[in-house]
Amino acid sequence: MEDFDKNTIWHDFLESVKVSVSPAIFSTWFSQTHLTSLIKKGERYLIGIGCPSSFVKNTIESRYFGLIQDSLTNTLGGNCDIFFEIKEKPVDKKTEETVPPLFTAKGDVESSLYQIAKNGRLRPNYTFDNFAVSSSNQMAWAAGEAVYQNPGSAYNPLFLWGGVGVGKTHLMNAVGFEILRKDINKKVYLCTGEEFTNDIVEGIRNKTTQSFRNKYRKLDVLLIDDIQFIAGKDAVQEEFFHTFNAIVAAGGQVILTSDRPPSEISKLEERLRSRFEAGLIVDIAPPDFELRCAITQIKCKEKGISLPMDIIQLIAGNVDSPRKIEGVLIRIITEAKVKNLKEYTEEMVKQILGKGEEDTKSTFRFTNEALIDGVCKYFSITKRSIFSESRTRNLAYPRQILMYLLRSSLNLPLQEVGRVVGGRDHTTVMHAVDKITRLASSDVQTREDIQGIKNLL
Repeated sequence: MEDFDKNTIWHDFLESVKVSVSPAIFSTWFSQTHLTSLIKKGERYLIGIGCPSSFVKNTIESRYFGLIQDSLTNTLGGNCDIFFEIKEKPVDKKTEETVPPLFTAKGDVESSLYQIAKNGRLRPNYTFDNFAVSSSNQMAWAAGEAVYQNPGSAYNPLFLWGGVGVGKTHLMNAVGFEILRKDINKKVYLCTGEEFTNDIVEGIRNKTTQSFRNKYRKLDVLLIDDIQFIAGKDAVQEEFFHTFNAIVAAGGQVILTSDRPPSEISKLEERLRSRFEAGLIVDIAPPDFELRCAITQIKCKEKGISLPMDIIQLIAGNVDSPRKIEGVLIRIITEAKVKNLKEYTEEMVKQILGKGEEDTKSTFRFTNEALIDGVCKYFSITKRSIFSESRTRNLAYPRQILMYLLRSSLNLPLQEVGRVVGGRDHTTVMHAVDKITRLASSDVQTREDIQGIKNLL
């Protein structure tokens, strides 16, 4: 056995990994790991790697085992045997310094960077550092990275589209911030389609259209969120057409986001549509379960709270978008403060998830009957059979799904849910809701069934 400087070895290992993976992947997975043991046996090394949770351990072990082994072999100059364990990172100043944060607010340069970003309407907390990457958004992330490395020529314009809360604005903002980080003298500006429209209206009303043109046409990078808002407004589309041409002709970069692709934006002028389609159009799909777990972890870190992995998976299994995840976390923090709780319990989180306040107020505006019809249609069963006393799998499971949706989506009391589903006792409803809540956090088929019913409705 030999003495090793673990900090130095782990620092060299992390530096080699940084070259091979994206900043987002490094921040999400590798920055949380640490070296727990290092023993030399003959010509081989036995290495223990600590991970903060089973989720991080399983992800790293399944996805990046080969990369880790190769990097450690190169770092140590010998063959390695690796094992992973769940162990918190010890508080050590030297170790903390091995993985510096991507951005810091210290120093004159960083302070001016944040101030310039703020002037350009960018959000300093929307960066690649806290943008979680998975199969659903990997192409968009790669395109964004290519654009900030070579703005004006990689993909121009870059058009990102997708549903609400999938990360379009975050990614666009992150690209703008990285461009500023590389060159603080770049003129980067972010606005929404509505704000662009309002600026034009103000310019026409106050006879200051030249000031408007000076503001937008001399930019190096123009980022417009929800560009579909300008469709159908002739004067706005005319002005944007010339602004777009002026920026691109000068070698500038344009990034746009929308809730649909250019081909589906009605009343969009054909000349604008053709310019949008001349660049790269990337759709961002809703986050899958694994990505939602990573997003939940990132947002917990941002809010300074620590949740056990089983609660993180519970949230990710029952909440389908990053914005809703943030809303759930805010409610969890608030409820814990109000009730003066010292720790976050699974029961408290279940109660919050069961209320379904957001779904009740926004997505689900239908009756009990419509929901019953939707479940019966999805599983190809009759109302009579779902209300029957039969406990066979093909009827019990849809019945439990129905109880779960009545409770979580329509916020019905337990007694009312039992009455609607054939006069069941409230304890039966509690069992069903608890079972489906747990399954939704761990079973892919259950999540697909719930989402399929929601899509059907």
